[in-house]
Amino acid sequence: MRRPRATIAAVSSGVVLAAVGVAAALPAGAAAAGCAVAYTVSSQWQGGFGADVAITNLGDPLTSWTLAWSFGAGQTVTQAWNATLTQSGTAVTAKNVGYNGSVATNGTVSFGFNGSWTGSNPAPTSFTVNGVACTGSTTPTTAPTTAPTTTPTTAPTSGPTTAPSATPDITVNTATKYQTIDGFGAAVSIWGGAWSTAETQTLVGTGTNQLGLSIVRTGISPVSSEWATQVNALKTAKASGSNVKILASPWTAPAAWKTNNSRINGGKLKTDYYDDYANHLNSYVQYMRGQGVTIDVVSIQNEPDWHPAYDSMDWSGDELRNFVRDQGAKILNTKLMVAEAVNLNYGYTDPTLNDATARNNIGYIGGHLYGTEDSGRLKPYALAAQYNKPVWMTEWNFHEAASDTSTAWADGGNQAVWDETLDDVIRTVNKSMEANWSAYVWWYGKRYYSFIGDGTAGTSTGAVLKRGYAFAQYAKYVRPGDQRVALTKSSKASPLEVTAYQGGGKIKLVILNRSTSAVNNAVIQAPQTVTKAEDYVTSRTANAAGQATSVNGGQVTVSIPARSISTVVFTL
Repeated sequence: MRRPRATIAAVSSGVVLAAVGVAAALPAGAAAAGCAVAYTVSSQWQGGFGADVAITNLGDPLTSWTLAWSFGAGQTVTQAWNATLTQSGTAVTAKNVGYNGSVATNGTVSFGFNGSWTGSNPAPTSFTVNGVACTGSTTPTTAPTTAPTTTPTTAPTSGPTTAPSATPDITVNTATKYQTIDGFGAAVSIWGGAWSTAETQTLVGTGTNQLGLSIVRTGISPVSSEWATQVNALKTAKASGSNVKILASPWTAPAAWKTNNSRINGGKLKTDYYDDYANHLNSYVQYMRGQGVTIDVVSIQNEPDWHPAYDSMDWSGDELRNFVRDQGAKILNTKLMVAEAVNLNYGYTDPTLNDATARNNIGYIGGHLYGTEDSGRLKPYALAAQYNKPVWMTEWNFHEAASDTSTAWADGGNQAVWDETLDDVIRTVNKSMEANWSAYVWWYGKRYYSFIGDGTAGTSTGAVLKRGYAFAQYAKYVRPGDQRVALTKSSKASPLEVTAYQGGGKIKLVILNRSTSAVNNAVIQAPQTVTKAEDYVTSRTANAAGQATSVNGGQVTVSIPARSISTVVFTL
């Protein structure tokens, strides 16, 4: 019968018993070399596979070994453990590491690796060890000068298969836990058109060249006839992503309900229209439910402290408290957020948190990042934590690396754009996570300075931009429900900015190296045995590129390029 693909095995011609028989016929005292290799595909998935390789030494004891073979279908090694693997074209060389070079006669040493494939994944058909073909038999390598005078009195043993522990550079401590992650996201156009189906799938999907966003922010128009604009994009986001949440934010109430009788330039909501506004927000949620879109979070107001000459509405912190206290329960089938102030000004959220009735009517605290760090509020929000209200950063837009028409935004290798992406945008994602915030939501997902192009400034509509690849180092791998955990760093790792997360049987580390020097062979210590490690890096010259890793028990060794962001994923 056909053998399942996951257990395909190739053993080099000649088995151990036959090889031993040949070895016995060699001239007495002759030095001999010989080997047998078992190559097993232990698991296989679309485009990738794992393999285990066992070398049996049939000749004289080895003090070091180099195994060589060639792939027959263009396979590529992506990571390895218990051996150092290099590849040139189809030719692969595996060399022992420091702890497993010694292999006694009839002893076996093994290692493993992961690889990629396209089309087919046939096993190699021939191997050499130290230049000698592994045929399952032995051959003399030197003429004897004297006969042996003694015979072994004990059976030989094989060398260790795992290394002694190295001093770790990053130690993950899953016993100390911080915030639960709700996600990473971006906004659809608030006043313009919707994302196409393909664009939405690129932004929220988790496949190749997709970005894995798990929060989509949309606006609540004061005109109900405009609510249909984003329905298809939001439905696609829910269907194409994994546990995607929708955050809906109003910029203004209808003009007639406001003190300035206008949608723009602020103006307050008249108190006798508080109930109408609550019904307006509830009607939006129920309309979307009827269209098959669950609105997970409704904000009471976008930027209550900013009153520009476009849709806006003015609130104080006390007014927001009064509204959610007295009207919040009328907005059904969602959770409420207060209040998305420009720089997370606590004056707009503390009154609600300090009022038990108002506090019980909300699920989240929201705020924007404009000036937040300079004001000293890019840090844990103690009052929100006291009442177990997750903090979401729900908007930031920063793009000063080039002009609005410069084609630098379309150039994935542009130095200024990459520097701004790494040193400003991605740095603040890291800081937000260290501040125990549960979500980070960028401004528009589709814009020339954002995650996918919009057809301006030389960008191609819907094409993933460098900033998108960088942001996906968080969004695609750190998933809703994961929990941030503690870590410590050695002096070698001190240039790195690192956060760690646990969830779904995995540990994920997001590592920023904003220095101009690589940190090579950094040892990461997990609290338990790692069965698989993956490393993806984005830099000025790379987009989510797979990197080699070395796994030894609970330790994983990686190299972090200069001026890069890496995500290392451990399967436990």
